[in-house]
Amino acid sequence: MLLQWATGGMLFCWFTTRHRIVGLGYGWLLRGTYFCFAAGAFAAGLAFGSDPIRETASAGVAIACLVGLVVSIIRKGAGVSGQDAEFDRRSERVAAMTGIDREVEPDAVAVRGGEGGESTVGPEFNPVLDLVPAMIGMVGLVAAAIDAGGNTTVALLRTLIGAAFIGAISDGMLLGHWYLVQPGLPRRLLNEMVTALGWLWPLEVGALLLPTGMISVWLGDVDDGWGGLLGWMWGMCAITTIVLVLVTRAALKERYYSAVMAATGLLYLAILTAFGTDIVARAVLDQT
Repeated sequence: MLLQWATGGMLFCWFTTRHRIVGLGYGWLLRGTYFCFAAGAFAAGLAFGSDPIRETASAGVAIACLVGLVVSIIRKGAGVSGQDAEFDRRSERVAAMTGIDREVEPDAVAVRGGEGGESTVGPEFNPVLDLVPAMIGMVGLVAAAIDAGGNTTVALLRTLIGAAFIGAISDGMLLGHWYLVQPGLPRRLLNEMVTALGWLWPLEVGALLLPTGMISVWLGDVDDGWGGLLGWMWGMCAITTIVLVLVTRAALKERYYSAVMAATGLLYLAILTAFGTDIVARAVLDQT
């Protein structure tokens, strides 16, 4: 579970940082968080039954997250090109409307190398480094799915899709909060994350319905230990998740800035139901 979370989380960290618009702190937050999750996955594997490939991958994810974090901190002086360009665009727009030019500090011009110039403090952080832990983690997840036994194809689908699903919902909630730190952040970044969730939801639910899946719980062929209650709880979690995703998308169509905060609150709720969708099914079906 922790390896899935770290792998999917870093995949969608790259999904956002690849635009070079979100501030450096967002990447620091996610890399530090998923470093801890990957380290926890490694420790849990050693404590509760080790798989060499899975545990090696967990350690690799943790190291790759740490390397990305360190590199980003070292190169922080270069800033983020897209963020700088967006700031300049907004400033020019304000100057055109008001006739008041924004004075740029000489040091800032030197760091950014002038218009279209190279930064004099070295290259900025390359978002591809955020993709490295995700790729390493996928190797470990494949090994974990095979080690789980049962139908290998179904196990692989559930493991890999589940990683993307919980990673997207987690990063979406964190990204929504980042608009408080970076108010000028374009709304399209959060829209992209919500759209990705909309596409992942049917894949996640479909994988969990494949035999032997949650349909077997509803039919009574699989005993959940609660007289079928967990099966209906899972169904409510799944339905509520997609409803919250659709309402979040609708909220983001509003022009007011408060719409972003409303969307973030909805994603807060969605993260609970999304994890219920994945974890309840895992708890019931792992017994079969």
